Amino acid sequence: MGHSHSHSHTPGAVAEPAGHRRIWPMAVAVAMIGAYFVVELVTGLLVDSLALIADAGHMLTDVVALCMGLVALLLARHGSATDDRSFGWYRAEVFTAVANAVLLIGVAAFVLYEAIRRIGTDPEVPGLTLIVVALVGLAVNVAMMLLLRADSRQSIAVRGAYLEVLADAVGSVGVLVAGVIALTTGWGYADVVAAVLIALWVVPRAVRLAMDALRILNQQAPAHVDVDALRQELAAIPSVDDVHDLHVWSLTTGMDVATVHLDSDCTSSEVLTAAQVVMERHGLGHATIQVDPTDVQRRCRDELQW
Repeated sequence: MGHSHSHSHTPGAVAEPAGHRRIWPMAVAVAMIGAYFVVELVTGLLVDSLALIADAGHMLTDVVALCMGLVALLLARHGSATDDRSFGWYRAEVFTAVANAVLLIGVAAFVLYEAIRRIGTDPEVPGLTLIVVALVGLAVNVAMMLLLRADSRQSIAVRGAYLEVLADAVGSVGVLVAGVIALTTGWGYADVVAAVLIALWVVPRAVRLAMDALRILNQQAPAHVDVDALRQELAAIPSVDDVHDLHVWSLTTGMDVATVHLDSDCTSSEVLTAAQVVMERHGLGHATIQVDPTDVQRRCRDELQW
């Protein structure tokens, strides 16, 4: 039998290995978002603004998500692999993304509950305070988005944190609009409406993040890999009689894994070389390929029947 395990990466690979990802943008983001969270929460409590409290709640999930993402990246880089944990800590990023999505949905549910509870209370909110705090928050969030955007394509943990910051940027815009309306018209419900819109905007993005993470945890084939096309290309290799036990899944963002058995009566090294080219063409740098000679299979069947 011929066997090969390839670690090569195609030039078109989107994400880099987890252990090579940048960590300092996450650390800077934790410090800046954390400082603004304290300012926004204290201000929201002092003026009793649901929009500010809602946005501060999203800021808190930002801080938690960024901290978890930072820990996940550190574990992926420095966490040691053992016999019991042969892949190391690469999956920590995925668990972080799930927790992040749950936090987002939880905050959105709380905001909707508070908005319903405040119906009929005729809220009074100082518009100027909302405007000032929202402008500061918008500046912080835009800066963090620019800092995390590139890395969000490389890591699902950073993508979760990026979505958190993006949601807060939208939240800051909502608070800003609510502040302008409250200042110019005196309509206090603008604060509540802005909070509800922020919550409704966040939920579908949190659900999508959770689904992406659960897809990895469920070991489904990555969305960008056409498994049927991969099977057909492997079967089209000269002298390959059958393709079976083909499995494709993601260990974490940027690390797709594949295993396959190929039946062939040709020299295994020739088949392995051709199969590796096919795998790399589909972005599967971590591929385990086993070639099972068909003549051996026939002899085994004959012996068993005897």
